[in-house]
Amino acid sequence: MSSLLTGRPVETWLTDMDGVLVHEEVPIPGATDFIQALKSSGRRFLVLTNNSIFTPRDLRARLLGSGIDVPEDAIWTSALATAQFLVDQRPQGTAYVVGEAGLTTALHDVGYVLTDRDPDYVVLGETRTYSFEAITRAIRLVAAGARFIATNPDPSGPSQQGLLPATGSVAALISTATGRTPYFIGKPNPLMMRSALNRIDGHSESTVMVGDRMDTDIISGLEAGLRTVLVTTGSTRPEQIETFPYRPTEVVDSIADLVALVSGTDAGAGS
Repeated sequence: MSSLLTGRPVETWLTDMDGVLVHEEVPIPGATDFIQALKSSGRRFLVLTNNSIFTPRDLRARLLGSGIDVPEDAIWTSALATAQFLVDQRPQGTAYVVGEAGLTTALHDVGYVLTDRDPDYVVLGETRTYSFEAITRAIRLVAAGARFIATNPDPSGPSQQGLLPATGSVAALISTATGRTPYFIGKPNPLMMRSALNRIDGHSESTVMVGDRMDTDIISGLEAGLRTVLVTTGSTRPEQIETFPYRPTEVVDSIADLVALVSGTDAGAGS
């Protein structure tokens, strides 16, 4: 792990959730030990997800059901990053939301009013029950001048029955109808990483991002100035790595390979 340990010691960690810690709700071997090592080390960390359906409380419960004990305040979603972006841009604004509790709760918590009457923004996130009426309303509001925001550009997501359309696909539908493209907040936008760093008072020079996708986790970490680790337990397969024009700092088989580094048992680990 020598390349991870060059430069400033690693003081803070960011890690993706799906494909790194869990597959659906099945824990990946080493994930429980990795989170426990982070908590024992005293280092600040966040678990990141582009999914905007669930609140941090929901996600904590889901992870706990998989045997992974992540504090609620150590979970950072694209919904929270979107709410932070909007309140920074336009405090006490209004929004029409197509999404679920993770997104509506995050916007309520920063003081936004949710309305379908001349909103400042149309905010699109994931939902398992996309409504034709809601999408039509979003199209009409965007066409009338509402600013178009989407929590993330993911075109699809997994389910036990197969692929599901996700935010990116529905955003494309609205864009095709209106000629307006949204501003995407979540990965691969490095804004997601920077908002996470701000959340834990971290610095790019001393933070590592762990992810399973070269085209979201690794590129957004790289563009935010972080050291990056790709685990091969998720989306990007080992043989695909060389096809990308950029590289992670390290490639490891799984999150289990990082436990010793976090624990400080690897030679030279920062504290």
